[in-house]
Amino acid sequence: MTKQKKYVVWMVWASIWPASLVYLYLWSSPVLEGNRIEIAAFIILASIVALFPLQIGDHPVFFTQGIAFAVFLYYGLFIEIIVSQVAILALMAKMRLGRTNLHRLPINLFMFLLISVVSAWIYYALGGTHGPSAVSDIGDAIPIVSYALSQILLNQFSIKFVANVLYNKEIKWNDRGFVWELLTSGLVLPIGFVLYIVYTEFGMSAIFFVGIPFVFISGMMMLYHNSNQVNTYLRETSIIGHELTGKLGVKEVLDVFVDRLSKLLPVDYIYVYDVKKDKQLELIRFFDRSGEIDFPNIQLSMGQSISGNTWKEGKSVFYKKQSEWSHLENEYTPDRAETVLSVPVERNGETVGVITIYSTKKRAFLQFQFMIVNILGNYLGVAIDNARHYEKTKAESERCALTGLYNYRFFEDHIVNVFEKNQQQENVEPISLVLLDIDHFKRVNDTYGHESGNEILASLAERLQEVVPEQGTLARYGGEEFVLLLPGYHQGEALETAHTIRAHITQKPFLSHLHIHELQEPVSIFITASIGVATYPDHCEEAFDLIRQADRAMYIGAKQRGRDRVASYKELIQTVQ
Repeated sequence: MTKQKKYVVWMVWASIWPASLVYLYLWSSPVLEGNRIEIAAFIILASIVALFPLQIGDHPVFFTQGIAFAVFLYYGLFIEIIVSQVAILALMAKMRLGRTNLHRLPINLFMFLLISVVSAWIYYALGGTHGPSAVSDIGDAIPIVSYALSQILLNQFSIKFVANVLYNKEIKWNDRGFVWELLTSGLVLPIGFVLYIVYTEFGMSAIFFVGIPFVFISGMMMLYHNSNQVNTYLRETSIIGHELTGKLGVKEVLDVFVDRLSKLLPVDYIYVYDVKKDKQLELIRFFDRSGEIDFPNIQLSMGQSISGNTWKEGKSVFYKKQSEWSHLENEYTPDRAETVLSVPVERNGETVGVITIYSTKKRAFLQFQFMIVNILGNYLGVAIDNARHYEKTKAESERCALTGLYNYRFFEDHIVNVFEKNQQQENVEPISLVLLDIDHFKRVNDTYGHESGNEILASLAERLQEVVPEQGTLARYGGEEFVLLLPGYHQGEALETAHTIRAHITQKPFLSHLHIHELQEPVSIFITASIGVATYPDHCEEAFDLIRQADRAMYIGAKQRGRDRVASYKELIQTVQ
């Protein structure tokens, strides 16, 4: 919420709330004489019950409406307002609102005052009364039920209105908060009605007979909800763990982890660090819910900042407010940060990373959420280790062991994917392919040995990578065949690239240290290559047709015409015609 909105909230509350209480007191003229002890007992009971809220999202659900319901039926609107307002103060004290969230106090006081007044107006309009005679015949059920329903609906409407107008949040009417309020109201309001009936008959003792069980019910409901919430988080954590252990690379693992963690917990910032060999923490993933901070380039030494201190100590930390960790603050700490969770990522008994999350709210996380982050940290350590192993295995299956280039299997899958993506675009772009074959390579093997031939292939791969465009994909296609895919390249651009490659091959000899000659010195070996070029859609319609056309251009247009030259499939067509 903006500062301007907070000022408006306080001004509206200060100008309306006190005056409304005075007016309602004068209008209703509540009878306090002789009832002060009973009213005080109801206020104490409601305040105790308010200490056992259910936290549903950002909104606590508490059970004082049952007590306020009984008070309203017997004592009327003003006393019900006093009981409700004091209970809200007890709830806000329980939540320990910091300075940044103090505006929630006037919002809730004013909101519940308005709910009480509108619900009472509906009750009176339907003929409802107060005191022992409030329930005297079946017809009294109409105003009583209407009052209870209006409380539920108005409360939900107020919550959604505040969330949308003051906090600019998208609202969803049938959310978990609404469901839980229906369930709890279905239990609490009937007990409140029983409290009213027993109080009418037995007076002060009813507060003990019904009120004390009411407190126990509130506590058990809170424990049940918290247990259910923990189980829900554990299920979500298990699902995240399964996702992280799938066939993912390191980048995908980090993306999944940060995305799921940002949805699971009310975090504003996430920092994921990796321990480097030079004993530095390097930031490898960053999340900012506001989108105001770009990915920072951060490297921390051991003990520096919260994350560096977590690495140094080797144990998780949970800071509930800024004053607890201010001694670790530095230039990398996000502004307005309050609650912090920082956990080491361990693998084989060694810290390999650190996860640090921040919230701008005090006490934003519960103890079990701290436990959840620790579990996810363990999942992440295993997942990154698996991902690195997967990437290594995948790279070995996709790369030629001799040259380090992509292999035949990878290239054929890759060219199909490039064609599919290209054809899905509104404007189809050209795709060119350059195929080269070393001339008389068998002579090199026969003259200098096969190890020398392997040296030539590896050196040629390095030389080709020096001139391959950034968007090109280079692969070893066969024994002495190399292929280069150039998405977005027209025929003329591809031919220019092919001539550059040819010149780069022939401009200087290749050195061989592993030759079979008796000389100890390396020998210089000159080689040439025949190169064929084809372009989509000029020369073909399908991916593998592009390879075949370039192959024809190379053999017919280059090799059969003397070798050491570049030939285009277009020239081949024109010759045939």
